[in-house]
Formats: sequence, C-alpha cells, structure tokens
Amino acid sequence: MTGPNLQKRIIMNKLSSWSAVLCWLIVLLEGYDLVVLGAVIPTLIEHHHIGFTAAGATFAATISLVGVAIGAAGAPLADRYGRRKVLLVSIALFSAFTAAVPAAGSVTVFGVFRLLAGIGLGACLPTALTFMAEQVPATRRAFASTITMTGYHTGAVISSLLALQLVPHWQPLFYLGGIGGFLLLPLIWAKLPESQAYLAAQATPERNRPTVVLAPRYLRTTLGVWVGSFMGLLLVYGLNTWLPKLMRDAGYNMSTSLTLLLVLNVGAVIGLLIAGTLADRRGTKPTALVWFAAAAVLLALLSIKVSSTLLLDALVLVTGIFVFSAQVLIYAYVTQAYPAEVRATALGLTAGVGRLGAIFGPTITGWLVVAGSAYPWGFYFFAAVAGIGMLAMATVSRLNTRSVEPAVADLGDSKGLAL
Repeated sequence: MTGPNLQKRIIMNKLSSWSAVLCWLIVLLEGYDLVVLGAVIPTLIEHHHIGFTAAGATFAATISLVGVAIGAAGAPLADRYGRRKVLLVSIALFSAFTAAVPAAGSVTVFGVFRLLAGIGLGACLPTALTFMAEQVPATRRAFASTITMTGYHTGAVISSLLALQLVPHWQPLFYLGGIGGFLLLPLIWAKLPESQAYLAAQATPERNRPTVVLAPRYLRTTLGVWVGSFMGLLLVYGLNTWLPKLMRDAGYNMSTSLTLLLVLNVGAVIGLLIAGTLADRRGTKPTALVWFAAAAVLLALLSIKVSSTLLLDALVLVTGIFVFSAQVLIYAYVTQAYPAEVRATALGLTAGVGRLGAIFGPTITGWLVVAGSAYPWGFYFFAAVAGIGMLAMATVSRLNTRSVEPAVADLGDSKGLAL
C-alpha cells in the first residue's frame, strides 16, 4: 500500500489510538466516581459534616445512582446530536458538579450536586462504549467493549489508593475528580472526531426515535438485554457493597473480608480480558450465557464456609472473573445487535435500566442484613439473580456479525440481528 491510501491508513490508525485511549479514560472517570463517595462517607458521618448522618449518607449514595440512571437513559441524545457533542457536554457537567461537592452547605445541596454530576457521568459510559465499538469491525466489538471497561476498575483502584492517602481530608478527592474531567475536555475536542457510523446514519429516519428499540424486530432482544442488564448491575453493586459484611457474617475475620473484595475486583479485570476475546471467537450471546451460568454456580458455592484461605481466595477470584464481565458482555452484545442510527439509544437505555438494578441490589441485600439472614441467603439471592440474567440472555436474538458493517465507516446495517 503506497501513496494516498497508505497516508489515509496511517491517519486512521492514529485516530483509532486516540479514540481508544480517550474512551478508556472516560470510562475510568465512572470507576473513580464509583468508589469516591463510599470512601468518604465514614468521615462525613464521623465528623457530622454539614449534618451528615447514616440516613443522609444513604440519601447521597442513592441519589447519585439515580442521577447516573437518568444520564444513561439520556444517551439517546448521542444518536441525535452526535457522540462527540454528548461526551463533551456530559463530561463538563460531571466535572463541574463533582468539583463543587466540597462547597455544599447542606446534605440536600450535597445530594443535588451528586445528582447532577451523576446525570453527566451516566451518559458518558454508554456513549464512550458506543463510540469505541464503532471504531472496530463487528467481529471485534466484544473485546473493544471489555478492554474499554477495564478503565472502570482502574478508576476504582485509583480512587481507593488516593482515599487511603488523603482521608480524612476528603475534599481533594472531589477536586481531583473534577479536574480530571476538565483535563479530558480539550483532548476530546482536539483528538476525538465524530463517529463515522453516526455521520453515515444521519440520513436514516430512525435516528431521532428512541422508541424504535421497542419495534417488533427489536422487542425480544431489547427486553432480554434490559432484564439481563438489571440483573448484571444488581450483582456488581450488591457484591461490591455487601461482600465484606456477608463474609463477616460467615465467620471470616475483617481483614480476610476486605481482602476478598480486592480479590473479587482483580478477578473482574481478568474476566474482562478473557470474556471479550472469547466472545469475539465463539459469539457474544453464547459466552454471556456461560458467564452468567458460571456466576450462578460460583455464588452459590460461596455460601459454603471453607477453612483454607488459599481455596477461598481462589473461589472469590474465579467468581469475580465471571460475575463482573457478564454485565459487560451485554453491552458488547448491544453494540453488535443494533444498527448505528439507534446504537447509542439502545446502549444508553440498557445501561439506564441496569442502573435500577444497581440501586436495588445493595438495598435488597441490606434488608437481608437487617433481618439477620445475609448469610447464607445473600449468596443464594445473588446466585438466583445470575440465573435470571442467564435466562434473559437466552431469549435474545442470535447475532449474525458477518452481515454487520465490517469497518470504521459503519453504515449501520440493520441485518445485525438474525431472528
């Protein structure tokens, strides 16, 4: 390849590299935000900052997730106005109100700032995953989705490490989150072009109708991924919130219980790398079914107390491999199953419904804790949730990736679903 074609290929490779890095960093912001509030809540309550109590902290945590759910449901705007514009506006919104959190003069204002920041953040993840998926052939989208989602867990780790260094001085954690988002804005403006898939789909009459995902040709798939996403994020947030408590109730010491949470998230990163590669080779739907089924079995096994620390660590590690990446495989499936003109809509609504699971998961598990039934029934509950997620994904249409757009110039061929 020589001349203009070679030059064009080099330019496209550079753009794809920047796209991958920037989308990964955008997803990292959400991972950072996932941990930051939980890391500072004990300090806020202990020092009664602006009147914080356990009830106030619960309100702040819940309203944050509500904001993210609203923002995710607003991702269809990316199908109307473009991926790039939505990312710029949503990151600016998240950054401004995250940096403003330390200035809140009451628990109510604190919650409002977290709500608005969450709305901005909620639109980021599905839009970034949509954009990233459109930079690769359909046969590589599962890996593109899972590798991008490693940024989520990286952000969570960064937030945890910073909290260890800064708390009880918690305010810098929010300043750093806001500054990180503001630093991304000029890079996105300069280095992230509009998705070619979006530009090619502009002439399609479906692009402005979010309800198209409920049309007869998509309905079965839409309902399946919505239920699967709800169950998947219920597992992710439920386990991240209550695993240490469940393990304490099982008779393990506090040090072991906290270590297991870290082990679970290490497994999540490993699972993302394995799941994406396998899904591209064997199919996203079959891989998701295996992942949810394995998660159900492993979560049930965690109800059995073991005396070997090594065996327990191994079991939790493998559980993390399957539990967290099962949810991401649903996102990967959505990027393949819907054409470009409604892809951000489909992914945003799937993520938005999933966020409801993120709210209900910790709440339902908390009820079990209050009732004194968290162990072993918490693990049985999570196993049942994974089983429902598997059944939901069993109902979705199979993918025919050979008929989907093969390159960056995504034309949004609606033949991605084989009914």
